[in-house]
Amino acid sequence: MLFGTGLAALAVTGDADADTAQAPQAMPPQAGDLLVQATGPQAGQPIGLPLFKTPNTLIQAWAKDPTSGVVRNGSRLNRVLLVKIDTAAMDDATRKRSAEGVVAYSDFCTHAGCWIETYHADNGVILCHCHGSAFDPTHGANVTGGPARAPLASLSLKIVDSHLVAAGPFDGRLGIPQT
Repeated sequence: MLFGTGLAALAVTGDADADTAQAPQAMPPQAGDLLVQATGPQAGQPIGLPLFKTPNTLIQAWAKDPTSGVVRNGSRLNRVLLVKIDTAAMDDATRKRSAEGVVAYSDFCTHAGCWIETYHADNGVILCHCHGSAFDPTHGANVTGGPARAPLASLSLKIVDSHLVAAGPFDGRLGIPQT
């Protein structure tokens, strides 16, 4: 029974108009938030374009309020995945949200809530390792395969002082869609 309850809690939408009384670390990324590495030995460090030296690099990130220094890692829904891809392959909407070829999406699979950790450059898909849902990062992370029914929420980016920064909140529904 606990498992079902956990999934119901993950199914909440991460609406950009979230309760303003929410703890700062649980709030979703906000416009102006600096993106910092979520994993690895450089966790907490700002993410700049040099980290994408090789094409098709995938990096997990959290948003960090540049004023307070609060990292918004208080909710699984807030983790961001970043991938650098060829801008020529992107549709217009995706290109407008990108920063020098880097696109950002929710790192929370819309099928079962797993964190996504794989980008397959040969197929051009972001792949969830749990159940095989595939998302096209060049076209708004639309579902291209697997059991997921909804695209990943996108996050517009900009570059400030050579670092990646959120240009606004997530666009799209966060979490697992209700049936």
